[in-house]
Amino acid sequence: MHTKNIITAGKDLKTAEKALILVHGRGGRAADMLFLADELAVGDYALLAPQATGNTWYPNSFLAPPAQNDPYLSSALGVLKELVADILAAGISSENIYFLGFSQGACLMLEFVTRNATRYGGVVAFTGGLIGDKIYHGNYKGDFGSTPVFIGTGDPDPHVPVERVYATTNILKGMNASVTEKVYPLMGHTISQEEIDQANDLIFNKVIQHT
Repeated sequence: MHTKNIITAGKDLKTAEKALILVHGRGGRAADMLFLADELAVGDYALLAPQATGNTWYPNSFLAPPAQNDPYLSSALGVLKELVADILAAGISSENIYFLGFSQGACLMLEFVTRNATRYGGVVAFTGGLIGDKIYHGNYKGDFGSTPVFIGTGDPDPHVPVERVYATTNILKGMNASVTEKVYPLMGHTISQEEIDQANDLIFNKVIQHT
């Protein structure tokens, strides 16, 4: 089970107009995600990175039956639910809440937003898909209201089959999300500079010029 442990950076939540939740991958750390935020056009955002207990959100593959990842999966989803509630309570509307995750964190984050679809500021998934041995359509409800979503992945990827990425994209589009999906041949299980540039351009609305 996870304790609520949120590492913060950027603007104070009480004064910020936008908030970005960054969800780390298996074996990762919240602090690493805040370093990643340095590459994103989010200088005026409150940055909130939850830390998984034991550095892992759930024990098995995201393709395992959900019951095999409980109670950890449900606990992890609960952490994100509490964090979103805290942001809303601070006066930031859902339209100004953004989500970003990598690998296991991208899967968890996608699962959360699709179970709780509404108009968010934007969603960035670096190599992830909806969780389960199959797609559990009954878990997903709401309308994304044209929320911009970027999903980037490699093909092949050792952990996330591209077919699950395609299925995830189709579900999000069916729930009225504005999805941009990019599949990079032989990228490996990592985050590429092109993905970061896509996130800045499509989600954070700023093109970063490299020198």
